[in-house]
Amino acid sequence: MRSLVLFLTLLVSLVACTGEDGKNGVNGTNGTNGTNGFTTLASVVSEPVGTNCSNGGMKVSSGLDLNSSGVLDPVEVLFVQYACNGATGATGPGVTWVEVTGTSVQAVPDTGYLANNPASQVTITLPASPSLGDVVQVSGIGAGGWQIAQNAGQSIITKNLPGSIGALWTSHATPSDWLSVASSSDGTKLVVAVYGGQIYTSTDSGATWTARDAAGTFWTSVASSSDGTNLVAVESGGQIYTSTDSGATWTPNGPILAWASVASSSDGANLVAVASGDQIYTSTDSGATWNPQETARTWISVASSSDGTMLVAVEYGGQIYTSTDSGTTWTPRDAARNWSSVASSSDGTKLVAVVDGGRIYTSTDAGETWFAHNANRAWSTVASSSDGTKLIAAELGGQIYTSTDSGTTWTPRDAARNWSSVASSSNGTKLVAVEYSNGLIWTSSPNTTVGTAGSISGGQYDAIELQYAGSGVFTVLSYTGIFVIQ
Repeated sequence: MRSLVLFLTLLVSLVACTGEDGKNGVNGTNGTNGTNGFTTLASVVSEPVGTNCSNGGMKVSSGLDLNSSGVLDPVEVLFVQYACNGATGATGPGVTWVEVTGTSVQAVPDTGYLANNPASQVTITLPASPSLGDVVQVSGIGAGGWQIAQNAGQSIITKNLPGSIGALWTSHATPSDWLSVASSSDGTKLVVAVYGGQIYTSTDSGATWTARDAAGTFWTSVASSSDGTNLVAVESGGQIYTSTDSGATWTPNGPILAWASVASSSDGANLVAVASGDQIYTSTDSGATWNPQETARTWISVASSSDGTMLVAVEYGGQIYTSTDSGTTWTPRDAARNWSSVASSSDGTKLVAVVDGGRIYTSTDAGETWFAHNANRAWSTVASSSDGTKLIAAELGGQIYTSTDSGTTWTPRDAARNWSSVASSSNGTKLVAVEYSNGLIWTSSPNTTVGTAGSISGGQYDAIELQYAGSGVFTVLSYTGIFVIQ
């Protein structure tokens, strides 16, 4: 009986009754609507000769329309700038400023234009027949921005403008399996190699190309001295080839190995080459003799300082290795990754390396510490300016990326292609890239497209000053802002 009572007690304790639904609560009240924002206004008036402008000019005021009157009142002015006229000199007049509220104007020499259209872009067309030294200035006042248009045969040198490096690319040569490219310091002499084909050289920054050596060689890497006279090339399953006449003739040296990459000092005397599954090899006599260094690894890329003393090599699936004694001793750096390419500044202190399927890594202390940048991509190649501030990297099946701040930020360029190799002039403004698998050679120079297709565009508060340098070319004297270059 006691067991039955206990069982019934437990059964009752397990019963859970469902109560009635509760009533819905009362909806809350709507919040108060936010206040409208203020409109930005700009005012442009003449500025007389005085303290602010010794030769007169224009006063540009801007601020918020706090009382929504549509007029910029004195108490609403936040910023004031002056666009002053230049002084009249012995050789001609200084710059006189003209406000443009329409959508287009034909520029005349020694004149500044205040693009002040609130909604539409103002097009300023360069003078058709300028004289040497003529100046044209443009300053964006209105929200519509501005564009400098060119006449037939005209172009603008843009190498100092932010965002200009690598903005425009031109294709050359015929489709082939281009695998490696190298450049002289000034970017005029180039050398490229075809995997299963020939070596080609150019003396006009890639406009025309001359076939060198024999066809059918499996070239994997090329390098150049700073003047483009001494060249070196390696082949997979072959020897190392050197040239002392800009590629006209070639001499084979070194052992037969699966050579993957080669680098040169600025004078072409000190060379370094790596072979996949073998050692690192160095030469101090322009490639006549070679000395094995380090141990056998899956080496894939190597780079050198301008004097050949500071070296860096990477292995696929291994580490980065650096040397400060021309390759005699090597120190492992960073972690094991699928490194695919490495580049060095001229002094060997600033390095950049890319990972296949990983990120871009930079070092400012000759490889002791490394910092990751950008995103995981199929990075295949990288190159550096002599000071290490301007970099170019490319991915296989993706885009080219450029950096002007030593790799901190990157800008995508051109289209997705099977990029296999990139090279840079010493100042980082003239670039060359090649694509594998029936691809082309591509070059990028620091200027707008020649003719009416070329232009420079800016926005509100962007400004630029151009000077005519002859032969249809304008140069940038000064600027402020960010520009679109075509």
